[in-house]
Amino acid sequence: MNNKGYEDLIFAKIDTNRLERQGYPEVIFGLGKSDKQASEIFKKLKDTGVTTICTKVTDSMAKSILQLNPEAIYLEDIDIVIYEPYKKDLVGNVCIITAGTSDIKVAEESAIILEAYGTYVTKVYDVGVAGIHRLFDNLDIIKQANCLIVVAGMDGALPSVVAGLVSIPIIAVPTSVGYGTNFGGISALLTMLNACSAGISVVNIDNGFGAACQAHLINKLAVK
Repeated sequence: MNNKGYEDLIFAKIDTNRLERQGYPEVIFGLGKSDKQASEIFKKLKDTGVTTICTKVTDSMAKSILQLNPEAIYLEDIDIVIYEPYKKDLVGNVCIITAGTSDIKVAEESAIILEAYGTYVTKVYDVGVAGIHRLFDNLDIIKQANCLIVVAGMDGALPSVVAGLVSIPIIAVPTSVGYGTNFGGISALLTMLNACSAGISVVNIDNGFGAACQAHLINKLAVK
């Protein structure tokens, strides 16, 4: 490792100082990397002693990572491989809400990232606008959080509804779940960007990781 704060593997320059700069370590985005690249990056990060995560992995990529890093765990339901050198005390409260059961995979990516970083998570799943009474029944739980992550595909309307009911920062996550005119999540993304309720920020389609990072920083400020 050089004194610039990264380690050069030619095909990747691993950011070894991100934990000190930002409060969370670098996370590997598996999609588009070869199995060998992902496994070697994972090992280099793990060997620095930080919590190490690879998202959007395939089965073959996970197998390659585990061969080189047998201490890691493959969470195949959410396409994540994670290594935690120690468990953290969970603080604060971020509530993750999904419109439907089909959005849970993205929501669980957020949950795993948040808990790995030390943020306590509550979950309110399958409370979309098609049965809005389900949301109302859970408002007491939702209002206890420091930040909300609201995950929705289809029409993407749930974040705007939630924002009109609470005084809590909301991070909206569009998912690629939906019929043909959902356009792989674009319609949900546009709905969230055009939300009439204030207090909503929006991350990219299926980006549970990005939502978790932002929510973690908000939660840290709330518990100081």
